[in-house]
Amino acid sequence: MSSHRSPWLKWLLLAALVLTIALGVARALNKRKLQGEAASTAAAAMQQAPVYQLTPQDVLTVQALDLAQTVGVSGALKALQTAAIKARVAGELQGLQKREGESVRAGEVVARIDSTEAQARVRQAEQQAKSAMAQVSIARRALDNNQSLVKQGFISATALETTSNNLAAAVANHQAALAALDIARKTLGDTALRSPLTGQVSARLVQNGERVAVDARVLEVVDLSGFELEAALAPADAMAVAPGQTAQLTVEGLAQPVDATVARINPSVQAGSRSVLVYLRVPAVAGMRQGLFAQGQIVTGRISAPAVPLSAVRNDKPQPYIQTVQDGKVAHVPVVPGRQGLHNGEPMLVIDGLAQAPVGTTLLRVQAGLIREGTAVTLTGTTAAGTAPAQPTPSH
Repeated sequence: MSSHRSPWLKWLLLAALVLTIALGVARALNKRKLQGEAASTAAAAMQQAPVYQLTPQDVLTVQALDLAQTVGVSGALKALQTAAIKARVAGELQGLQKREGESVRAGEVVARIDSTEAQARVRQAEQQAKSAMAQVSIARRALDNNQSLVKQGFISATALETTSNNLAAAVANHQAALAALDIARKTLGDTALRSPLTGQVSARLVQNGERVAVDARVLEVVDLSGFELEAALAPADAMAVAPGQTAQLTVEGLAQPVDATVARINPSVQAGSRSVLVYLRVPAVAGMRQGLFAQGQIVTGRISAPAVPLSAVRNDKPQPYIQTVQDGKVAHVPVVPGRQGLHNGEPMLVIDGLAQAPVGTTLLRVQAGLIREGTAVTLTGTTAAGTAPAQPTPSH
């Protein structure tokens, strides 16, 4: 009996083994298929473009705004009144006490030139004037005596004329001596160096004991009670500028903008740069100094037109563009730089006639960052302007 059962048992064991192997292969193939489908799903998900969520701070609406047309200006501030105190006579400098930053008054003596020689010249001129006056007295007495002698017939009329000429010459010599005395006294007065204006010393160029020449610069004084800005404009921009127009300037170091007024315009074009010089009167503000750099805008008129913030215009492509939201996707709309203006102090670019960004179009602010064209976006909340910046975040 055992011999008959043994072949059947072998075949059963073999069939069980084949079935087990087949089941294992089927399971392995199914697992691989599931893994492939999962990988395909993940790849498709990775290839799907992210949807950006934009906050109200990231967007605004294109509107027709009342803009102030402006012309940009920049330059260094200059004090309205400056003066260089110079030596009017040559000699040794004495008594110079003022230093940079110290105040001086108009007419104040700030230094002296050694006056020993000048005083001697005054005394010499005084004595010469006295001598000339004595000669006048002698000539006048001689004329009086000769007039009596002529009447008595003791001398001729020719002698009397000669005496009269001598008196005239003596008077002329006396007048010349007085003029020389005036010159000597002026020279003595020039040894005292006086400030021509009230202000502050900006430079001290020599020291006590130095021998200075005529017209040598000793001190430089600036009056900080008023300033002026000299700005060079292109002829096309200068055409819109006129005296009396207002401007707002940002001065380095000052926290608040400063108002200014166009005072005058140079009638000639500069030979080298072909620019027109415009002069703006700037009132004095605490902390303002000569030489500070200032820049700002002259308001030349007003217009009403659709406009976008100049900061929202991007320049990372050959042609400037703005980012708008159209049909739920970001679109890059090219713009042509042209007319600009100010709205509540913010520089704006006029886009009047731009069909791709009419009034009502949603525009991305600069804080939204660069988003690829065609990217889907969603807006959360209502559009608001002027709030804190927020960066877009991908939607998961």
